[in-house]
Amino acid sequence: MTPTLHTDRLVFSPYRPEDEDAFVALLRDEVVCRWMGQERSPEKDIRSIFQSILTDVYPKNLFDIWAVWSDGAYVGHAELKKTGNVDGHEAVAALVREHWGKGLGTELVQGLLHYAANTLKLTEVYGMVGAENTPCLGLAGKLGSQHIRDVVGDDGTVTKMVVVPLGVRA
Repeated sequence: MTPTLHTDRLVFSPYRPEDEDAFVALLRDEVVCRWMGQERSPEKDIRSIFQSILTDVYPKNLFDIWAVWSDGAYVGHAELKKTGNVDGHEAVAALVREHWGKGLGTELVQGLLHYAANTLKLTEVYGMVGAENTPCLGLAGKLGSQHIRDVVGDDGTVTKMVVVPLGVRA
């Protein structure tokens, strides 16, 4: 069961039905999607994904996925799941654009890595970062990431696959 996590300023909590519109708005933001290295999906597809989180992911304990909150406001999304791209787990993080530049992204990723290392006992976590997303690539570098390979989309966009080695994290 996906636990609730806390950092200094963030609360990671399982999604609730009333969080659907916030989830959809985040994943309909073209700039957020570009920085995540993914294409923007139609709203109906995002709503379907949200419903599957509630009806499949949580009940079947498939992987951990959270709504991320700060002072009662929805600020982003986080996931930690097995990935088909490599033999390991992938961390996924996204922030609502109005909360960029406040250090929340760093805190969000550090919270995910802490959980991955200390609770799940993982030794590494993978991430996919848009090649032009300099802030996230910089954060990945500060966390000791190593570049694995570039993935080129059908539209020519490049996403960088990185791996962050883990140890016990404070």
